[in-house]
Amino acid sequence: MSKVAIVMGSGKDRPVMEKAATTLDTFGVENTMAVMSAHKTPDIALAFAENAATDGYSVIIAGAGKAAHLAGVMAAKSLLPVIGVPLSASLDGMDALLATVQMPTGVPVATVAIDGATNAALLAVAILALSDPQLTEQLMSYRERLAEVTLEG
Repeated sequence: MSKVAIVMGSGKDRPVMEKAATTLDTFGVENTMAVMSAHKTPDIALAFAENAATDGYSVIIAGAGKAAHLAGVMAAKSLLPVIGVPLSASLDGMDALLATVQMPTGVPVATVAIDGATNAALLAVAILALSDPQLTEQLMSYRERLAEVTLEG
């Protein structure tokens, strides 16, 4: 089974990023959470990104606010898919959104909405489901339930 890394720039980001962990848990996807900063602990962040694949991760979800360079650092040092979650720490998260989404050509970060940790996890599940038929079935069931709930209104 594949596993997903959930990294965040500060312990203050945990309440939002726990939504990603909870969603992954719902699908039975192994995940771990860690705090590291692109600016305050760059050596730790770089080492994590460089070793993520050999440590068994298949996807990295990175959440950060303000300057929000954590997802970009992960993408720069790892070939794994990186999903950025801009967090609403300041400027209603617009600064983090722009910092996360405006990556240079060749170093992509898939970016979800501000505080969109649940969608980040669902995107990670979709990526993993490409090579896991059981996870594909679970994701299809989730979408069907979502449609039912929406129609019941």
